[in-house]
Amino acid sequence: MASSGGSGRKLFEYLTGKEMRQYLMSTHFWAPVVTWGIPLAAIADIQKDAKLISGKMTLALIIYSSAFMRFALRVKPRNLLLFACHFTNVNAQTIQGIRFLKYHYFEESSA
Repeated sequence: MASSGGSGRKLFEYLTGKEMRQYLMSTHFWAPVVTWGIPLAAIADIQKDAKLISGKMTLALIIYSSAFMRFALRVKPRNLLLFACHFTNVNAQTIQGIRFLKYHYFEESSA
């Protein structure tokens, strides 16, 4: 039981320490946090009508996020928060791309 109190204290000291404050005030943290808006919007759009999807924009976002996934792993120190954001976006945009292709090229129109 005594060890759990010690590890809890260490975690609290880490979370309130100078390094964590510096991290929370850096672009290494805030850039991915703000960028999460893109995949969250794509996830929200999955429920919307497929005729609203832009194929060109979906492809551009897949390429953009693929490039930044690589960047997030190559930058020192690695930015795993940025990687997770763009990984999520590639998956969400791929789903949107599949919906776009199905709607425009593989489903027969009902008109």
